[in-house]
Amino acid sequence: QQGNPKYSIIGKNGKERNTTVKDAREHGYLPSVTTIISQLDKPALTRWKMEQMLLASLTLPRLENELEADYIARVVEDSRSTGKDAMNRGTEMHNQLETFYSGVYMINYPQFVLRTEKVITEYFGEQNWKCEESFAYDGYAGKCDLHATEGFVVDFKTKTDSLDKAVVYDEHMMQLAAYRMGFGMPTARCAIVFVSDNETRICEVKEEDLNLAYKKFTLLKEFFYRSEEHTSELQSRSAIS
Repeated sequence: QQGNPKYSIIGKNGKERNTTVKDAREHGYLPSVTTIISQLDKPALTRWKMEQMLLASLTLPRLENELEADYIARVVEDSRSTGKDAMNRGTEMHNQLETFYSGVYMINYPQFVLRTEKVITEYFGEQNWKCEESFAYDGYAGKCDLHATEGFVVDFKTKTDSLDKAVVYDEHMMQLAAYRMGFGMPTARCAIVFVSDNETRICEVKEEDLNLAYKKFTLLKEFFYRSEEHTSELQSRSAIS
């Protein structure tokens, strides 16, 4: 409720573990922006996963006498390898950008970090950027990659391939709109900054799109809480019966 992240909690056995929805209900923790938005399906991502599954099935021959369940499990695991590699590289790039904007001194930052800093400065001017600060606001919480109190909100999206197909999706706009409200900057300029090893591209979102995105986000937030209430009610009925 004060904007302090609670990714983990000390369990009854005295050991640290990931926070669950049950913990959130008991302690009054707020859902994050991404938790609320994740209720939506992502058709493009779903299609990509299906394509990876199909490619894996075409390149992995079924072993002699292999059970169907075992073969399916092997195909699924193989299809995930490409995504894992991309995710790990994306996380690494994101962490290096965070380290830079947190003011940590390093002799040799990767070229993509220096290039991104140059592109952002040329676009937004010199700003007193704050990195990975968290907030709590109106029933939700979050943490943003970059924001400046002068009225700017930036979220990084890293890609391991070309940015030619980089698109600002609805969920990106909802993220930005929720962040700027959460930081008390309802008219802040917002942008997604796509970063790859070879290119940095800034996609600023129009004000009317941000306003619509926030309306969508508030509806999703209401759906989230109503779903939670319904789940709790069903659990109570089950316990009573």
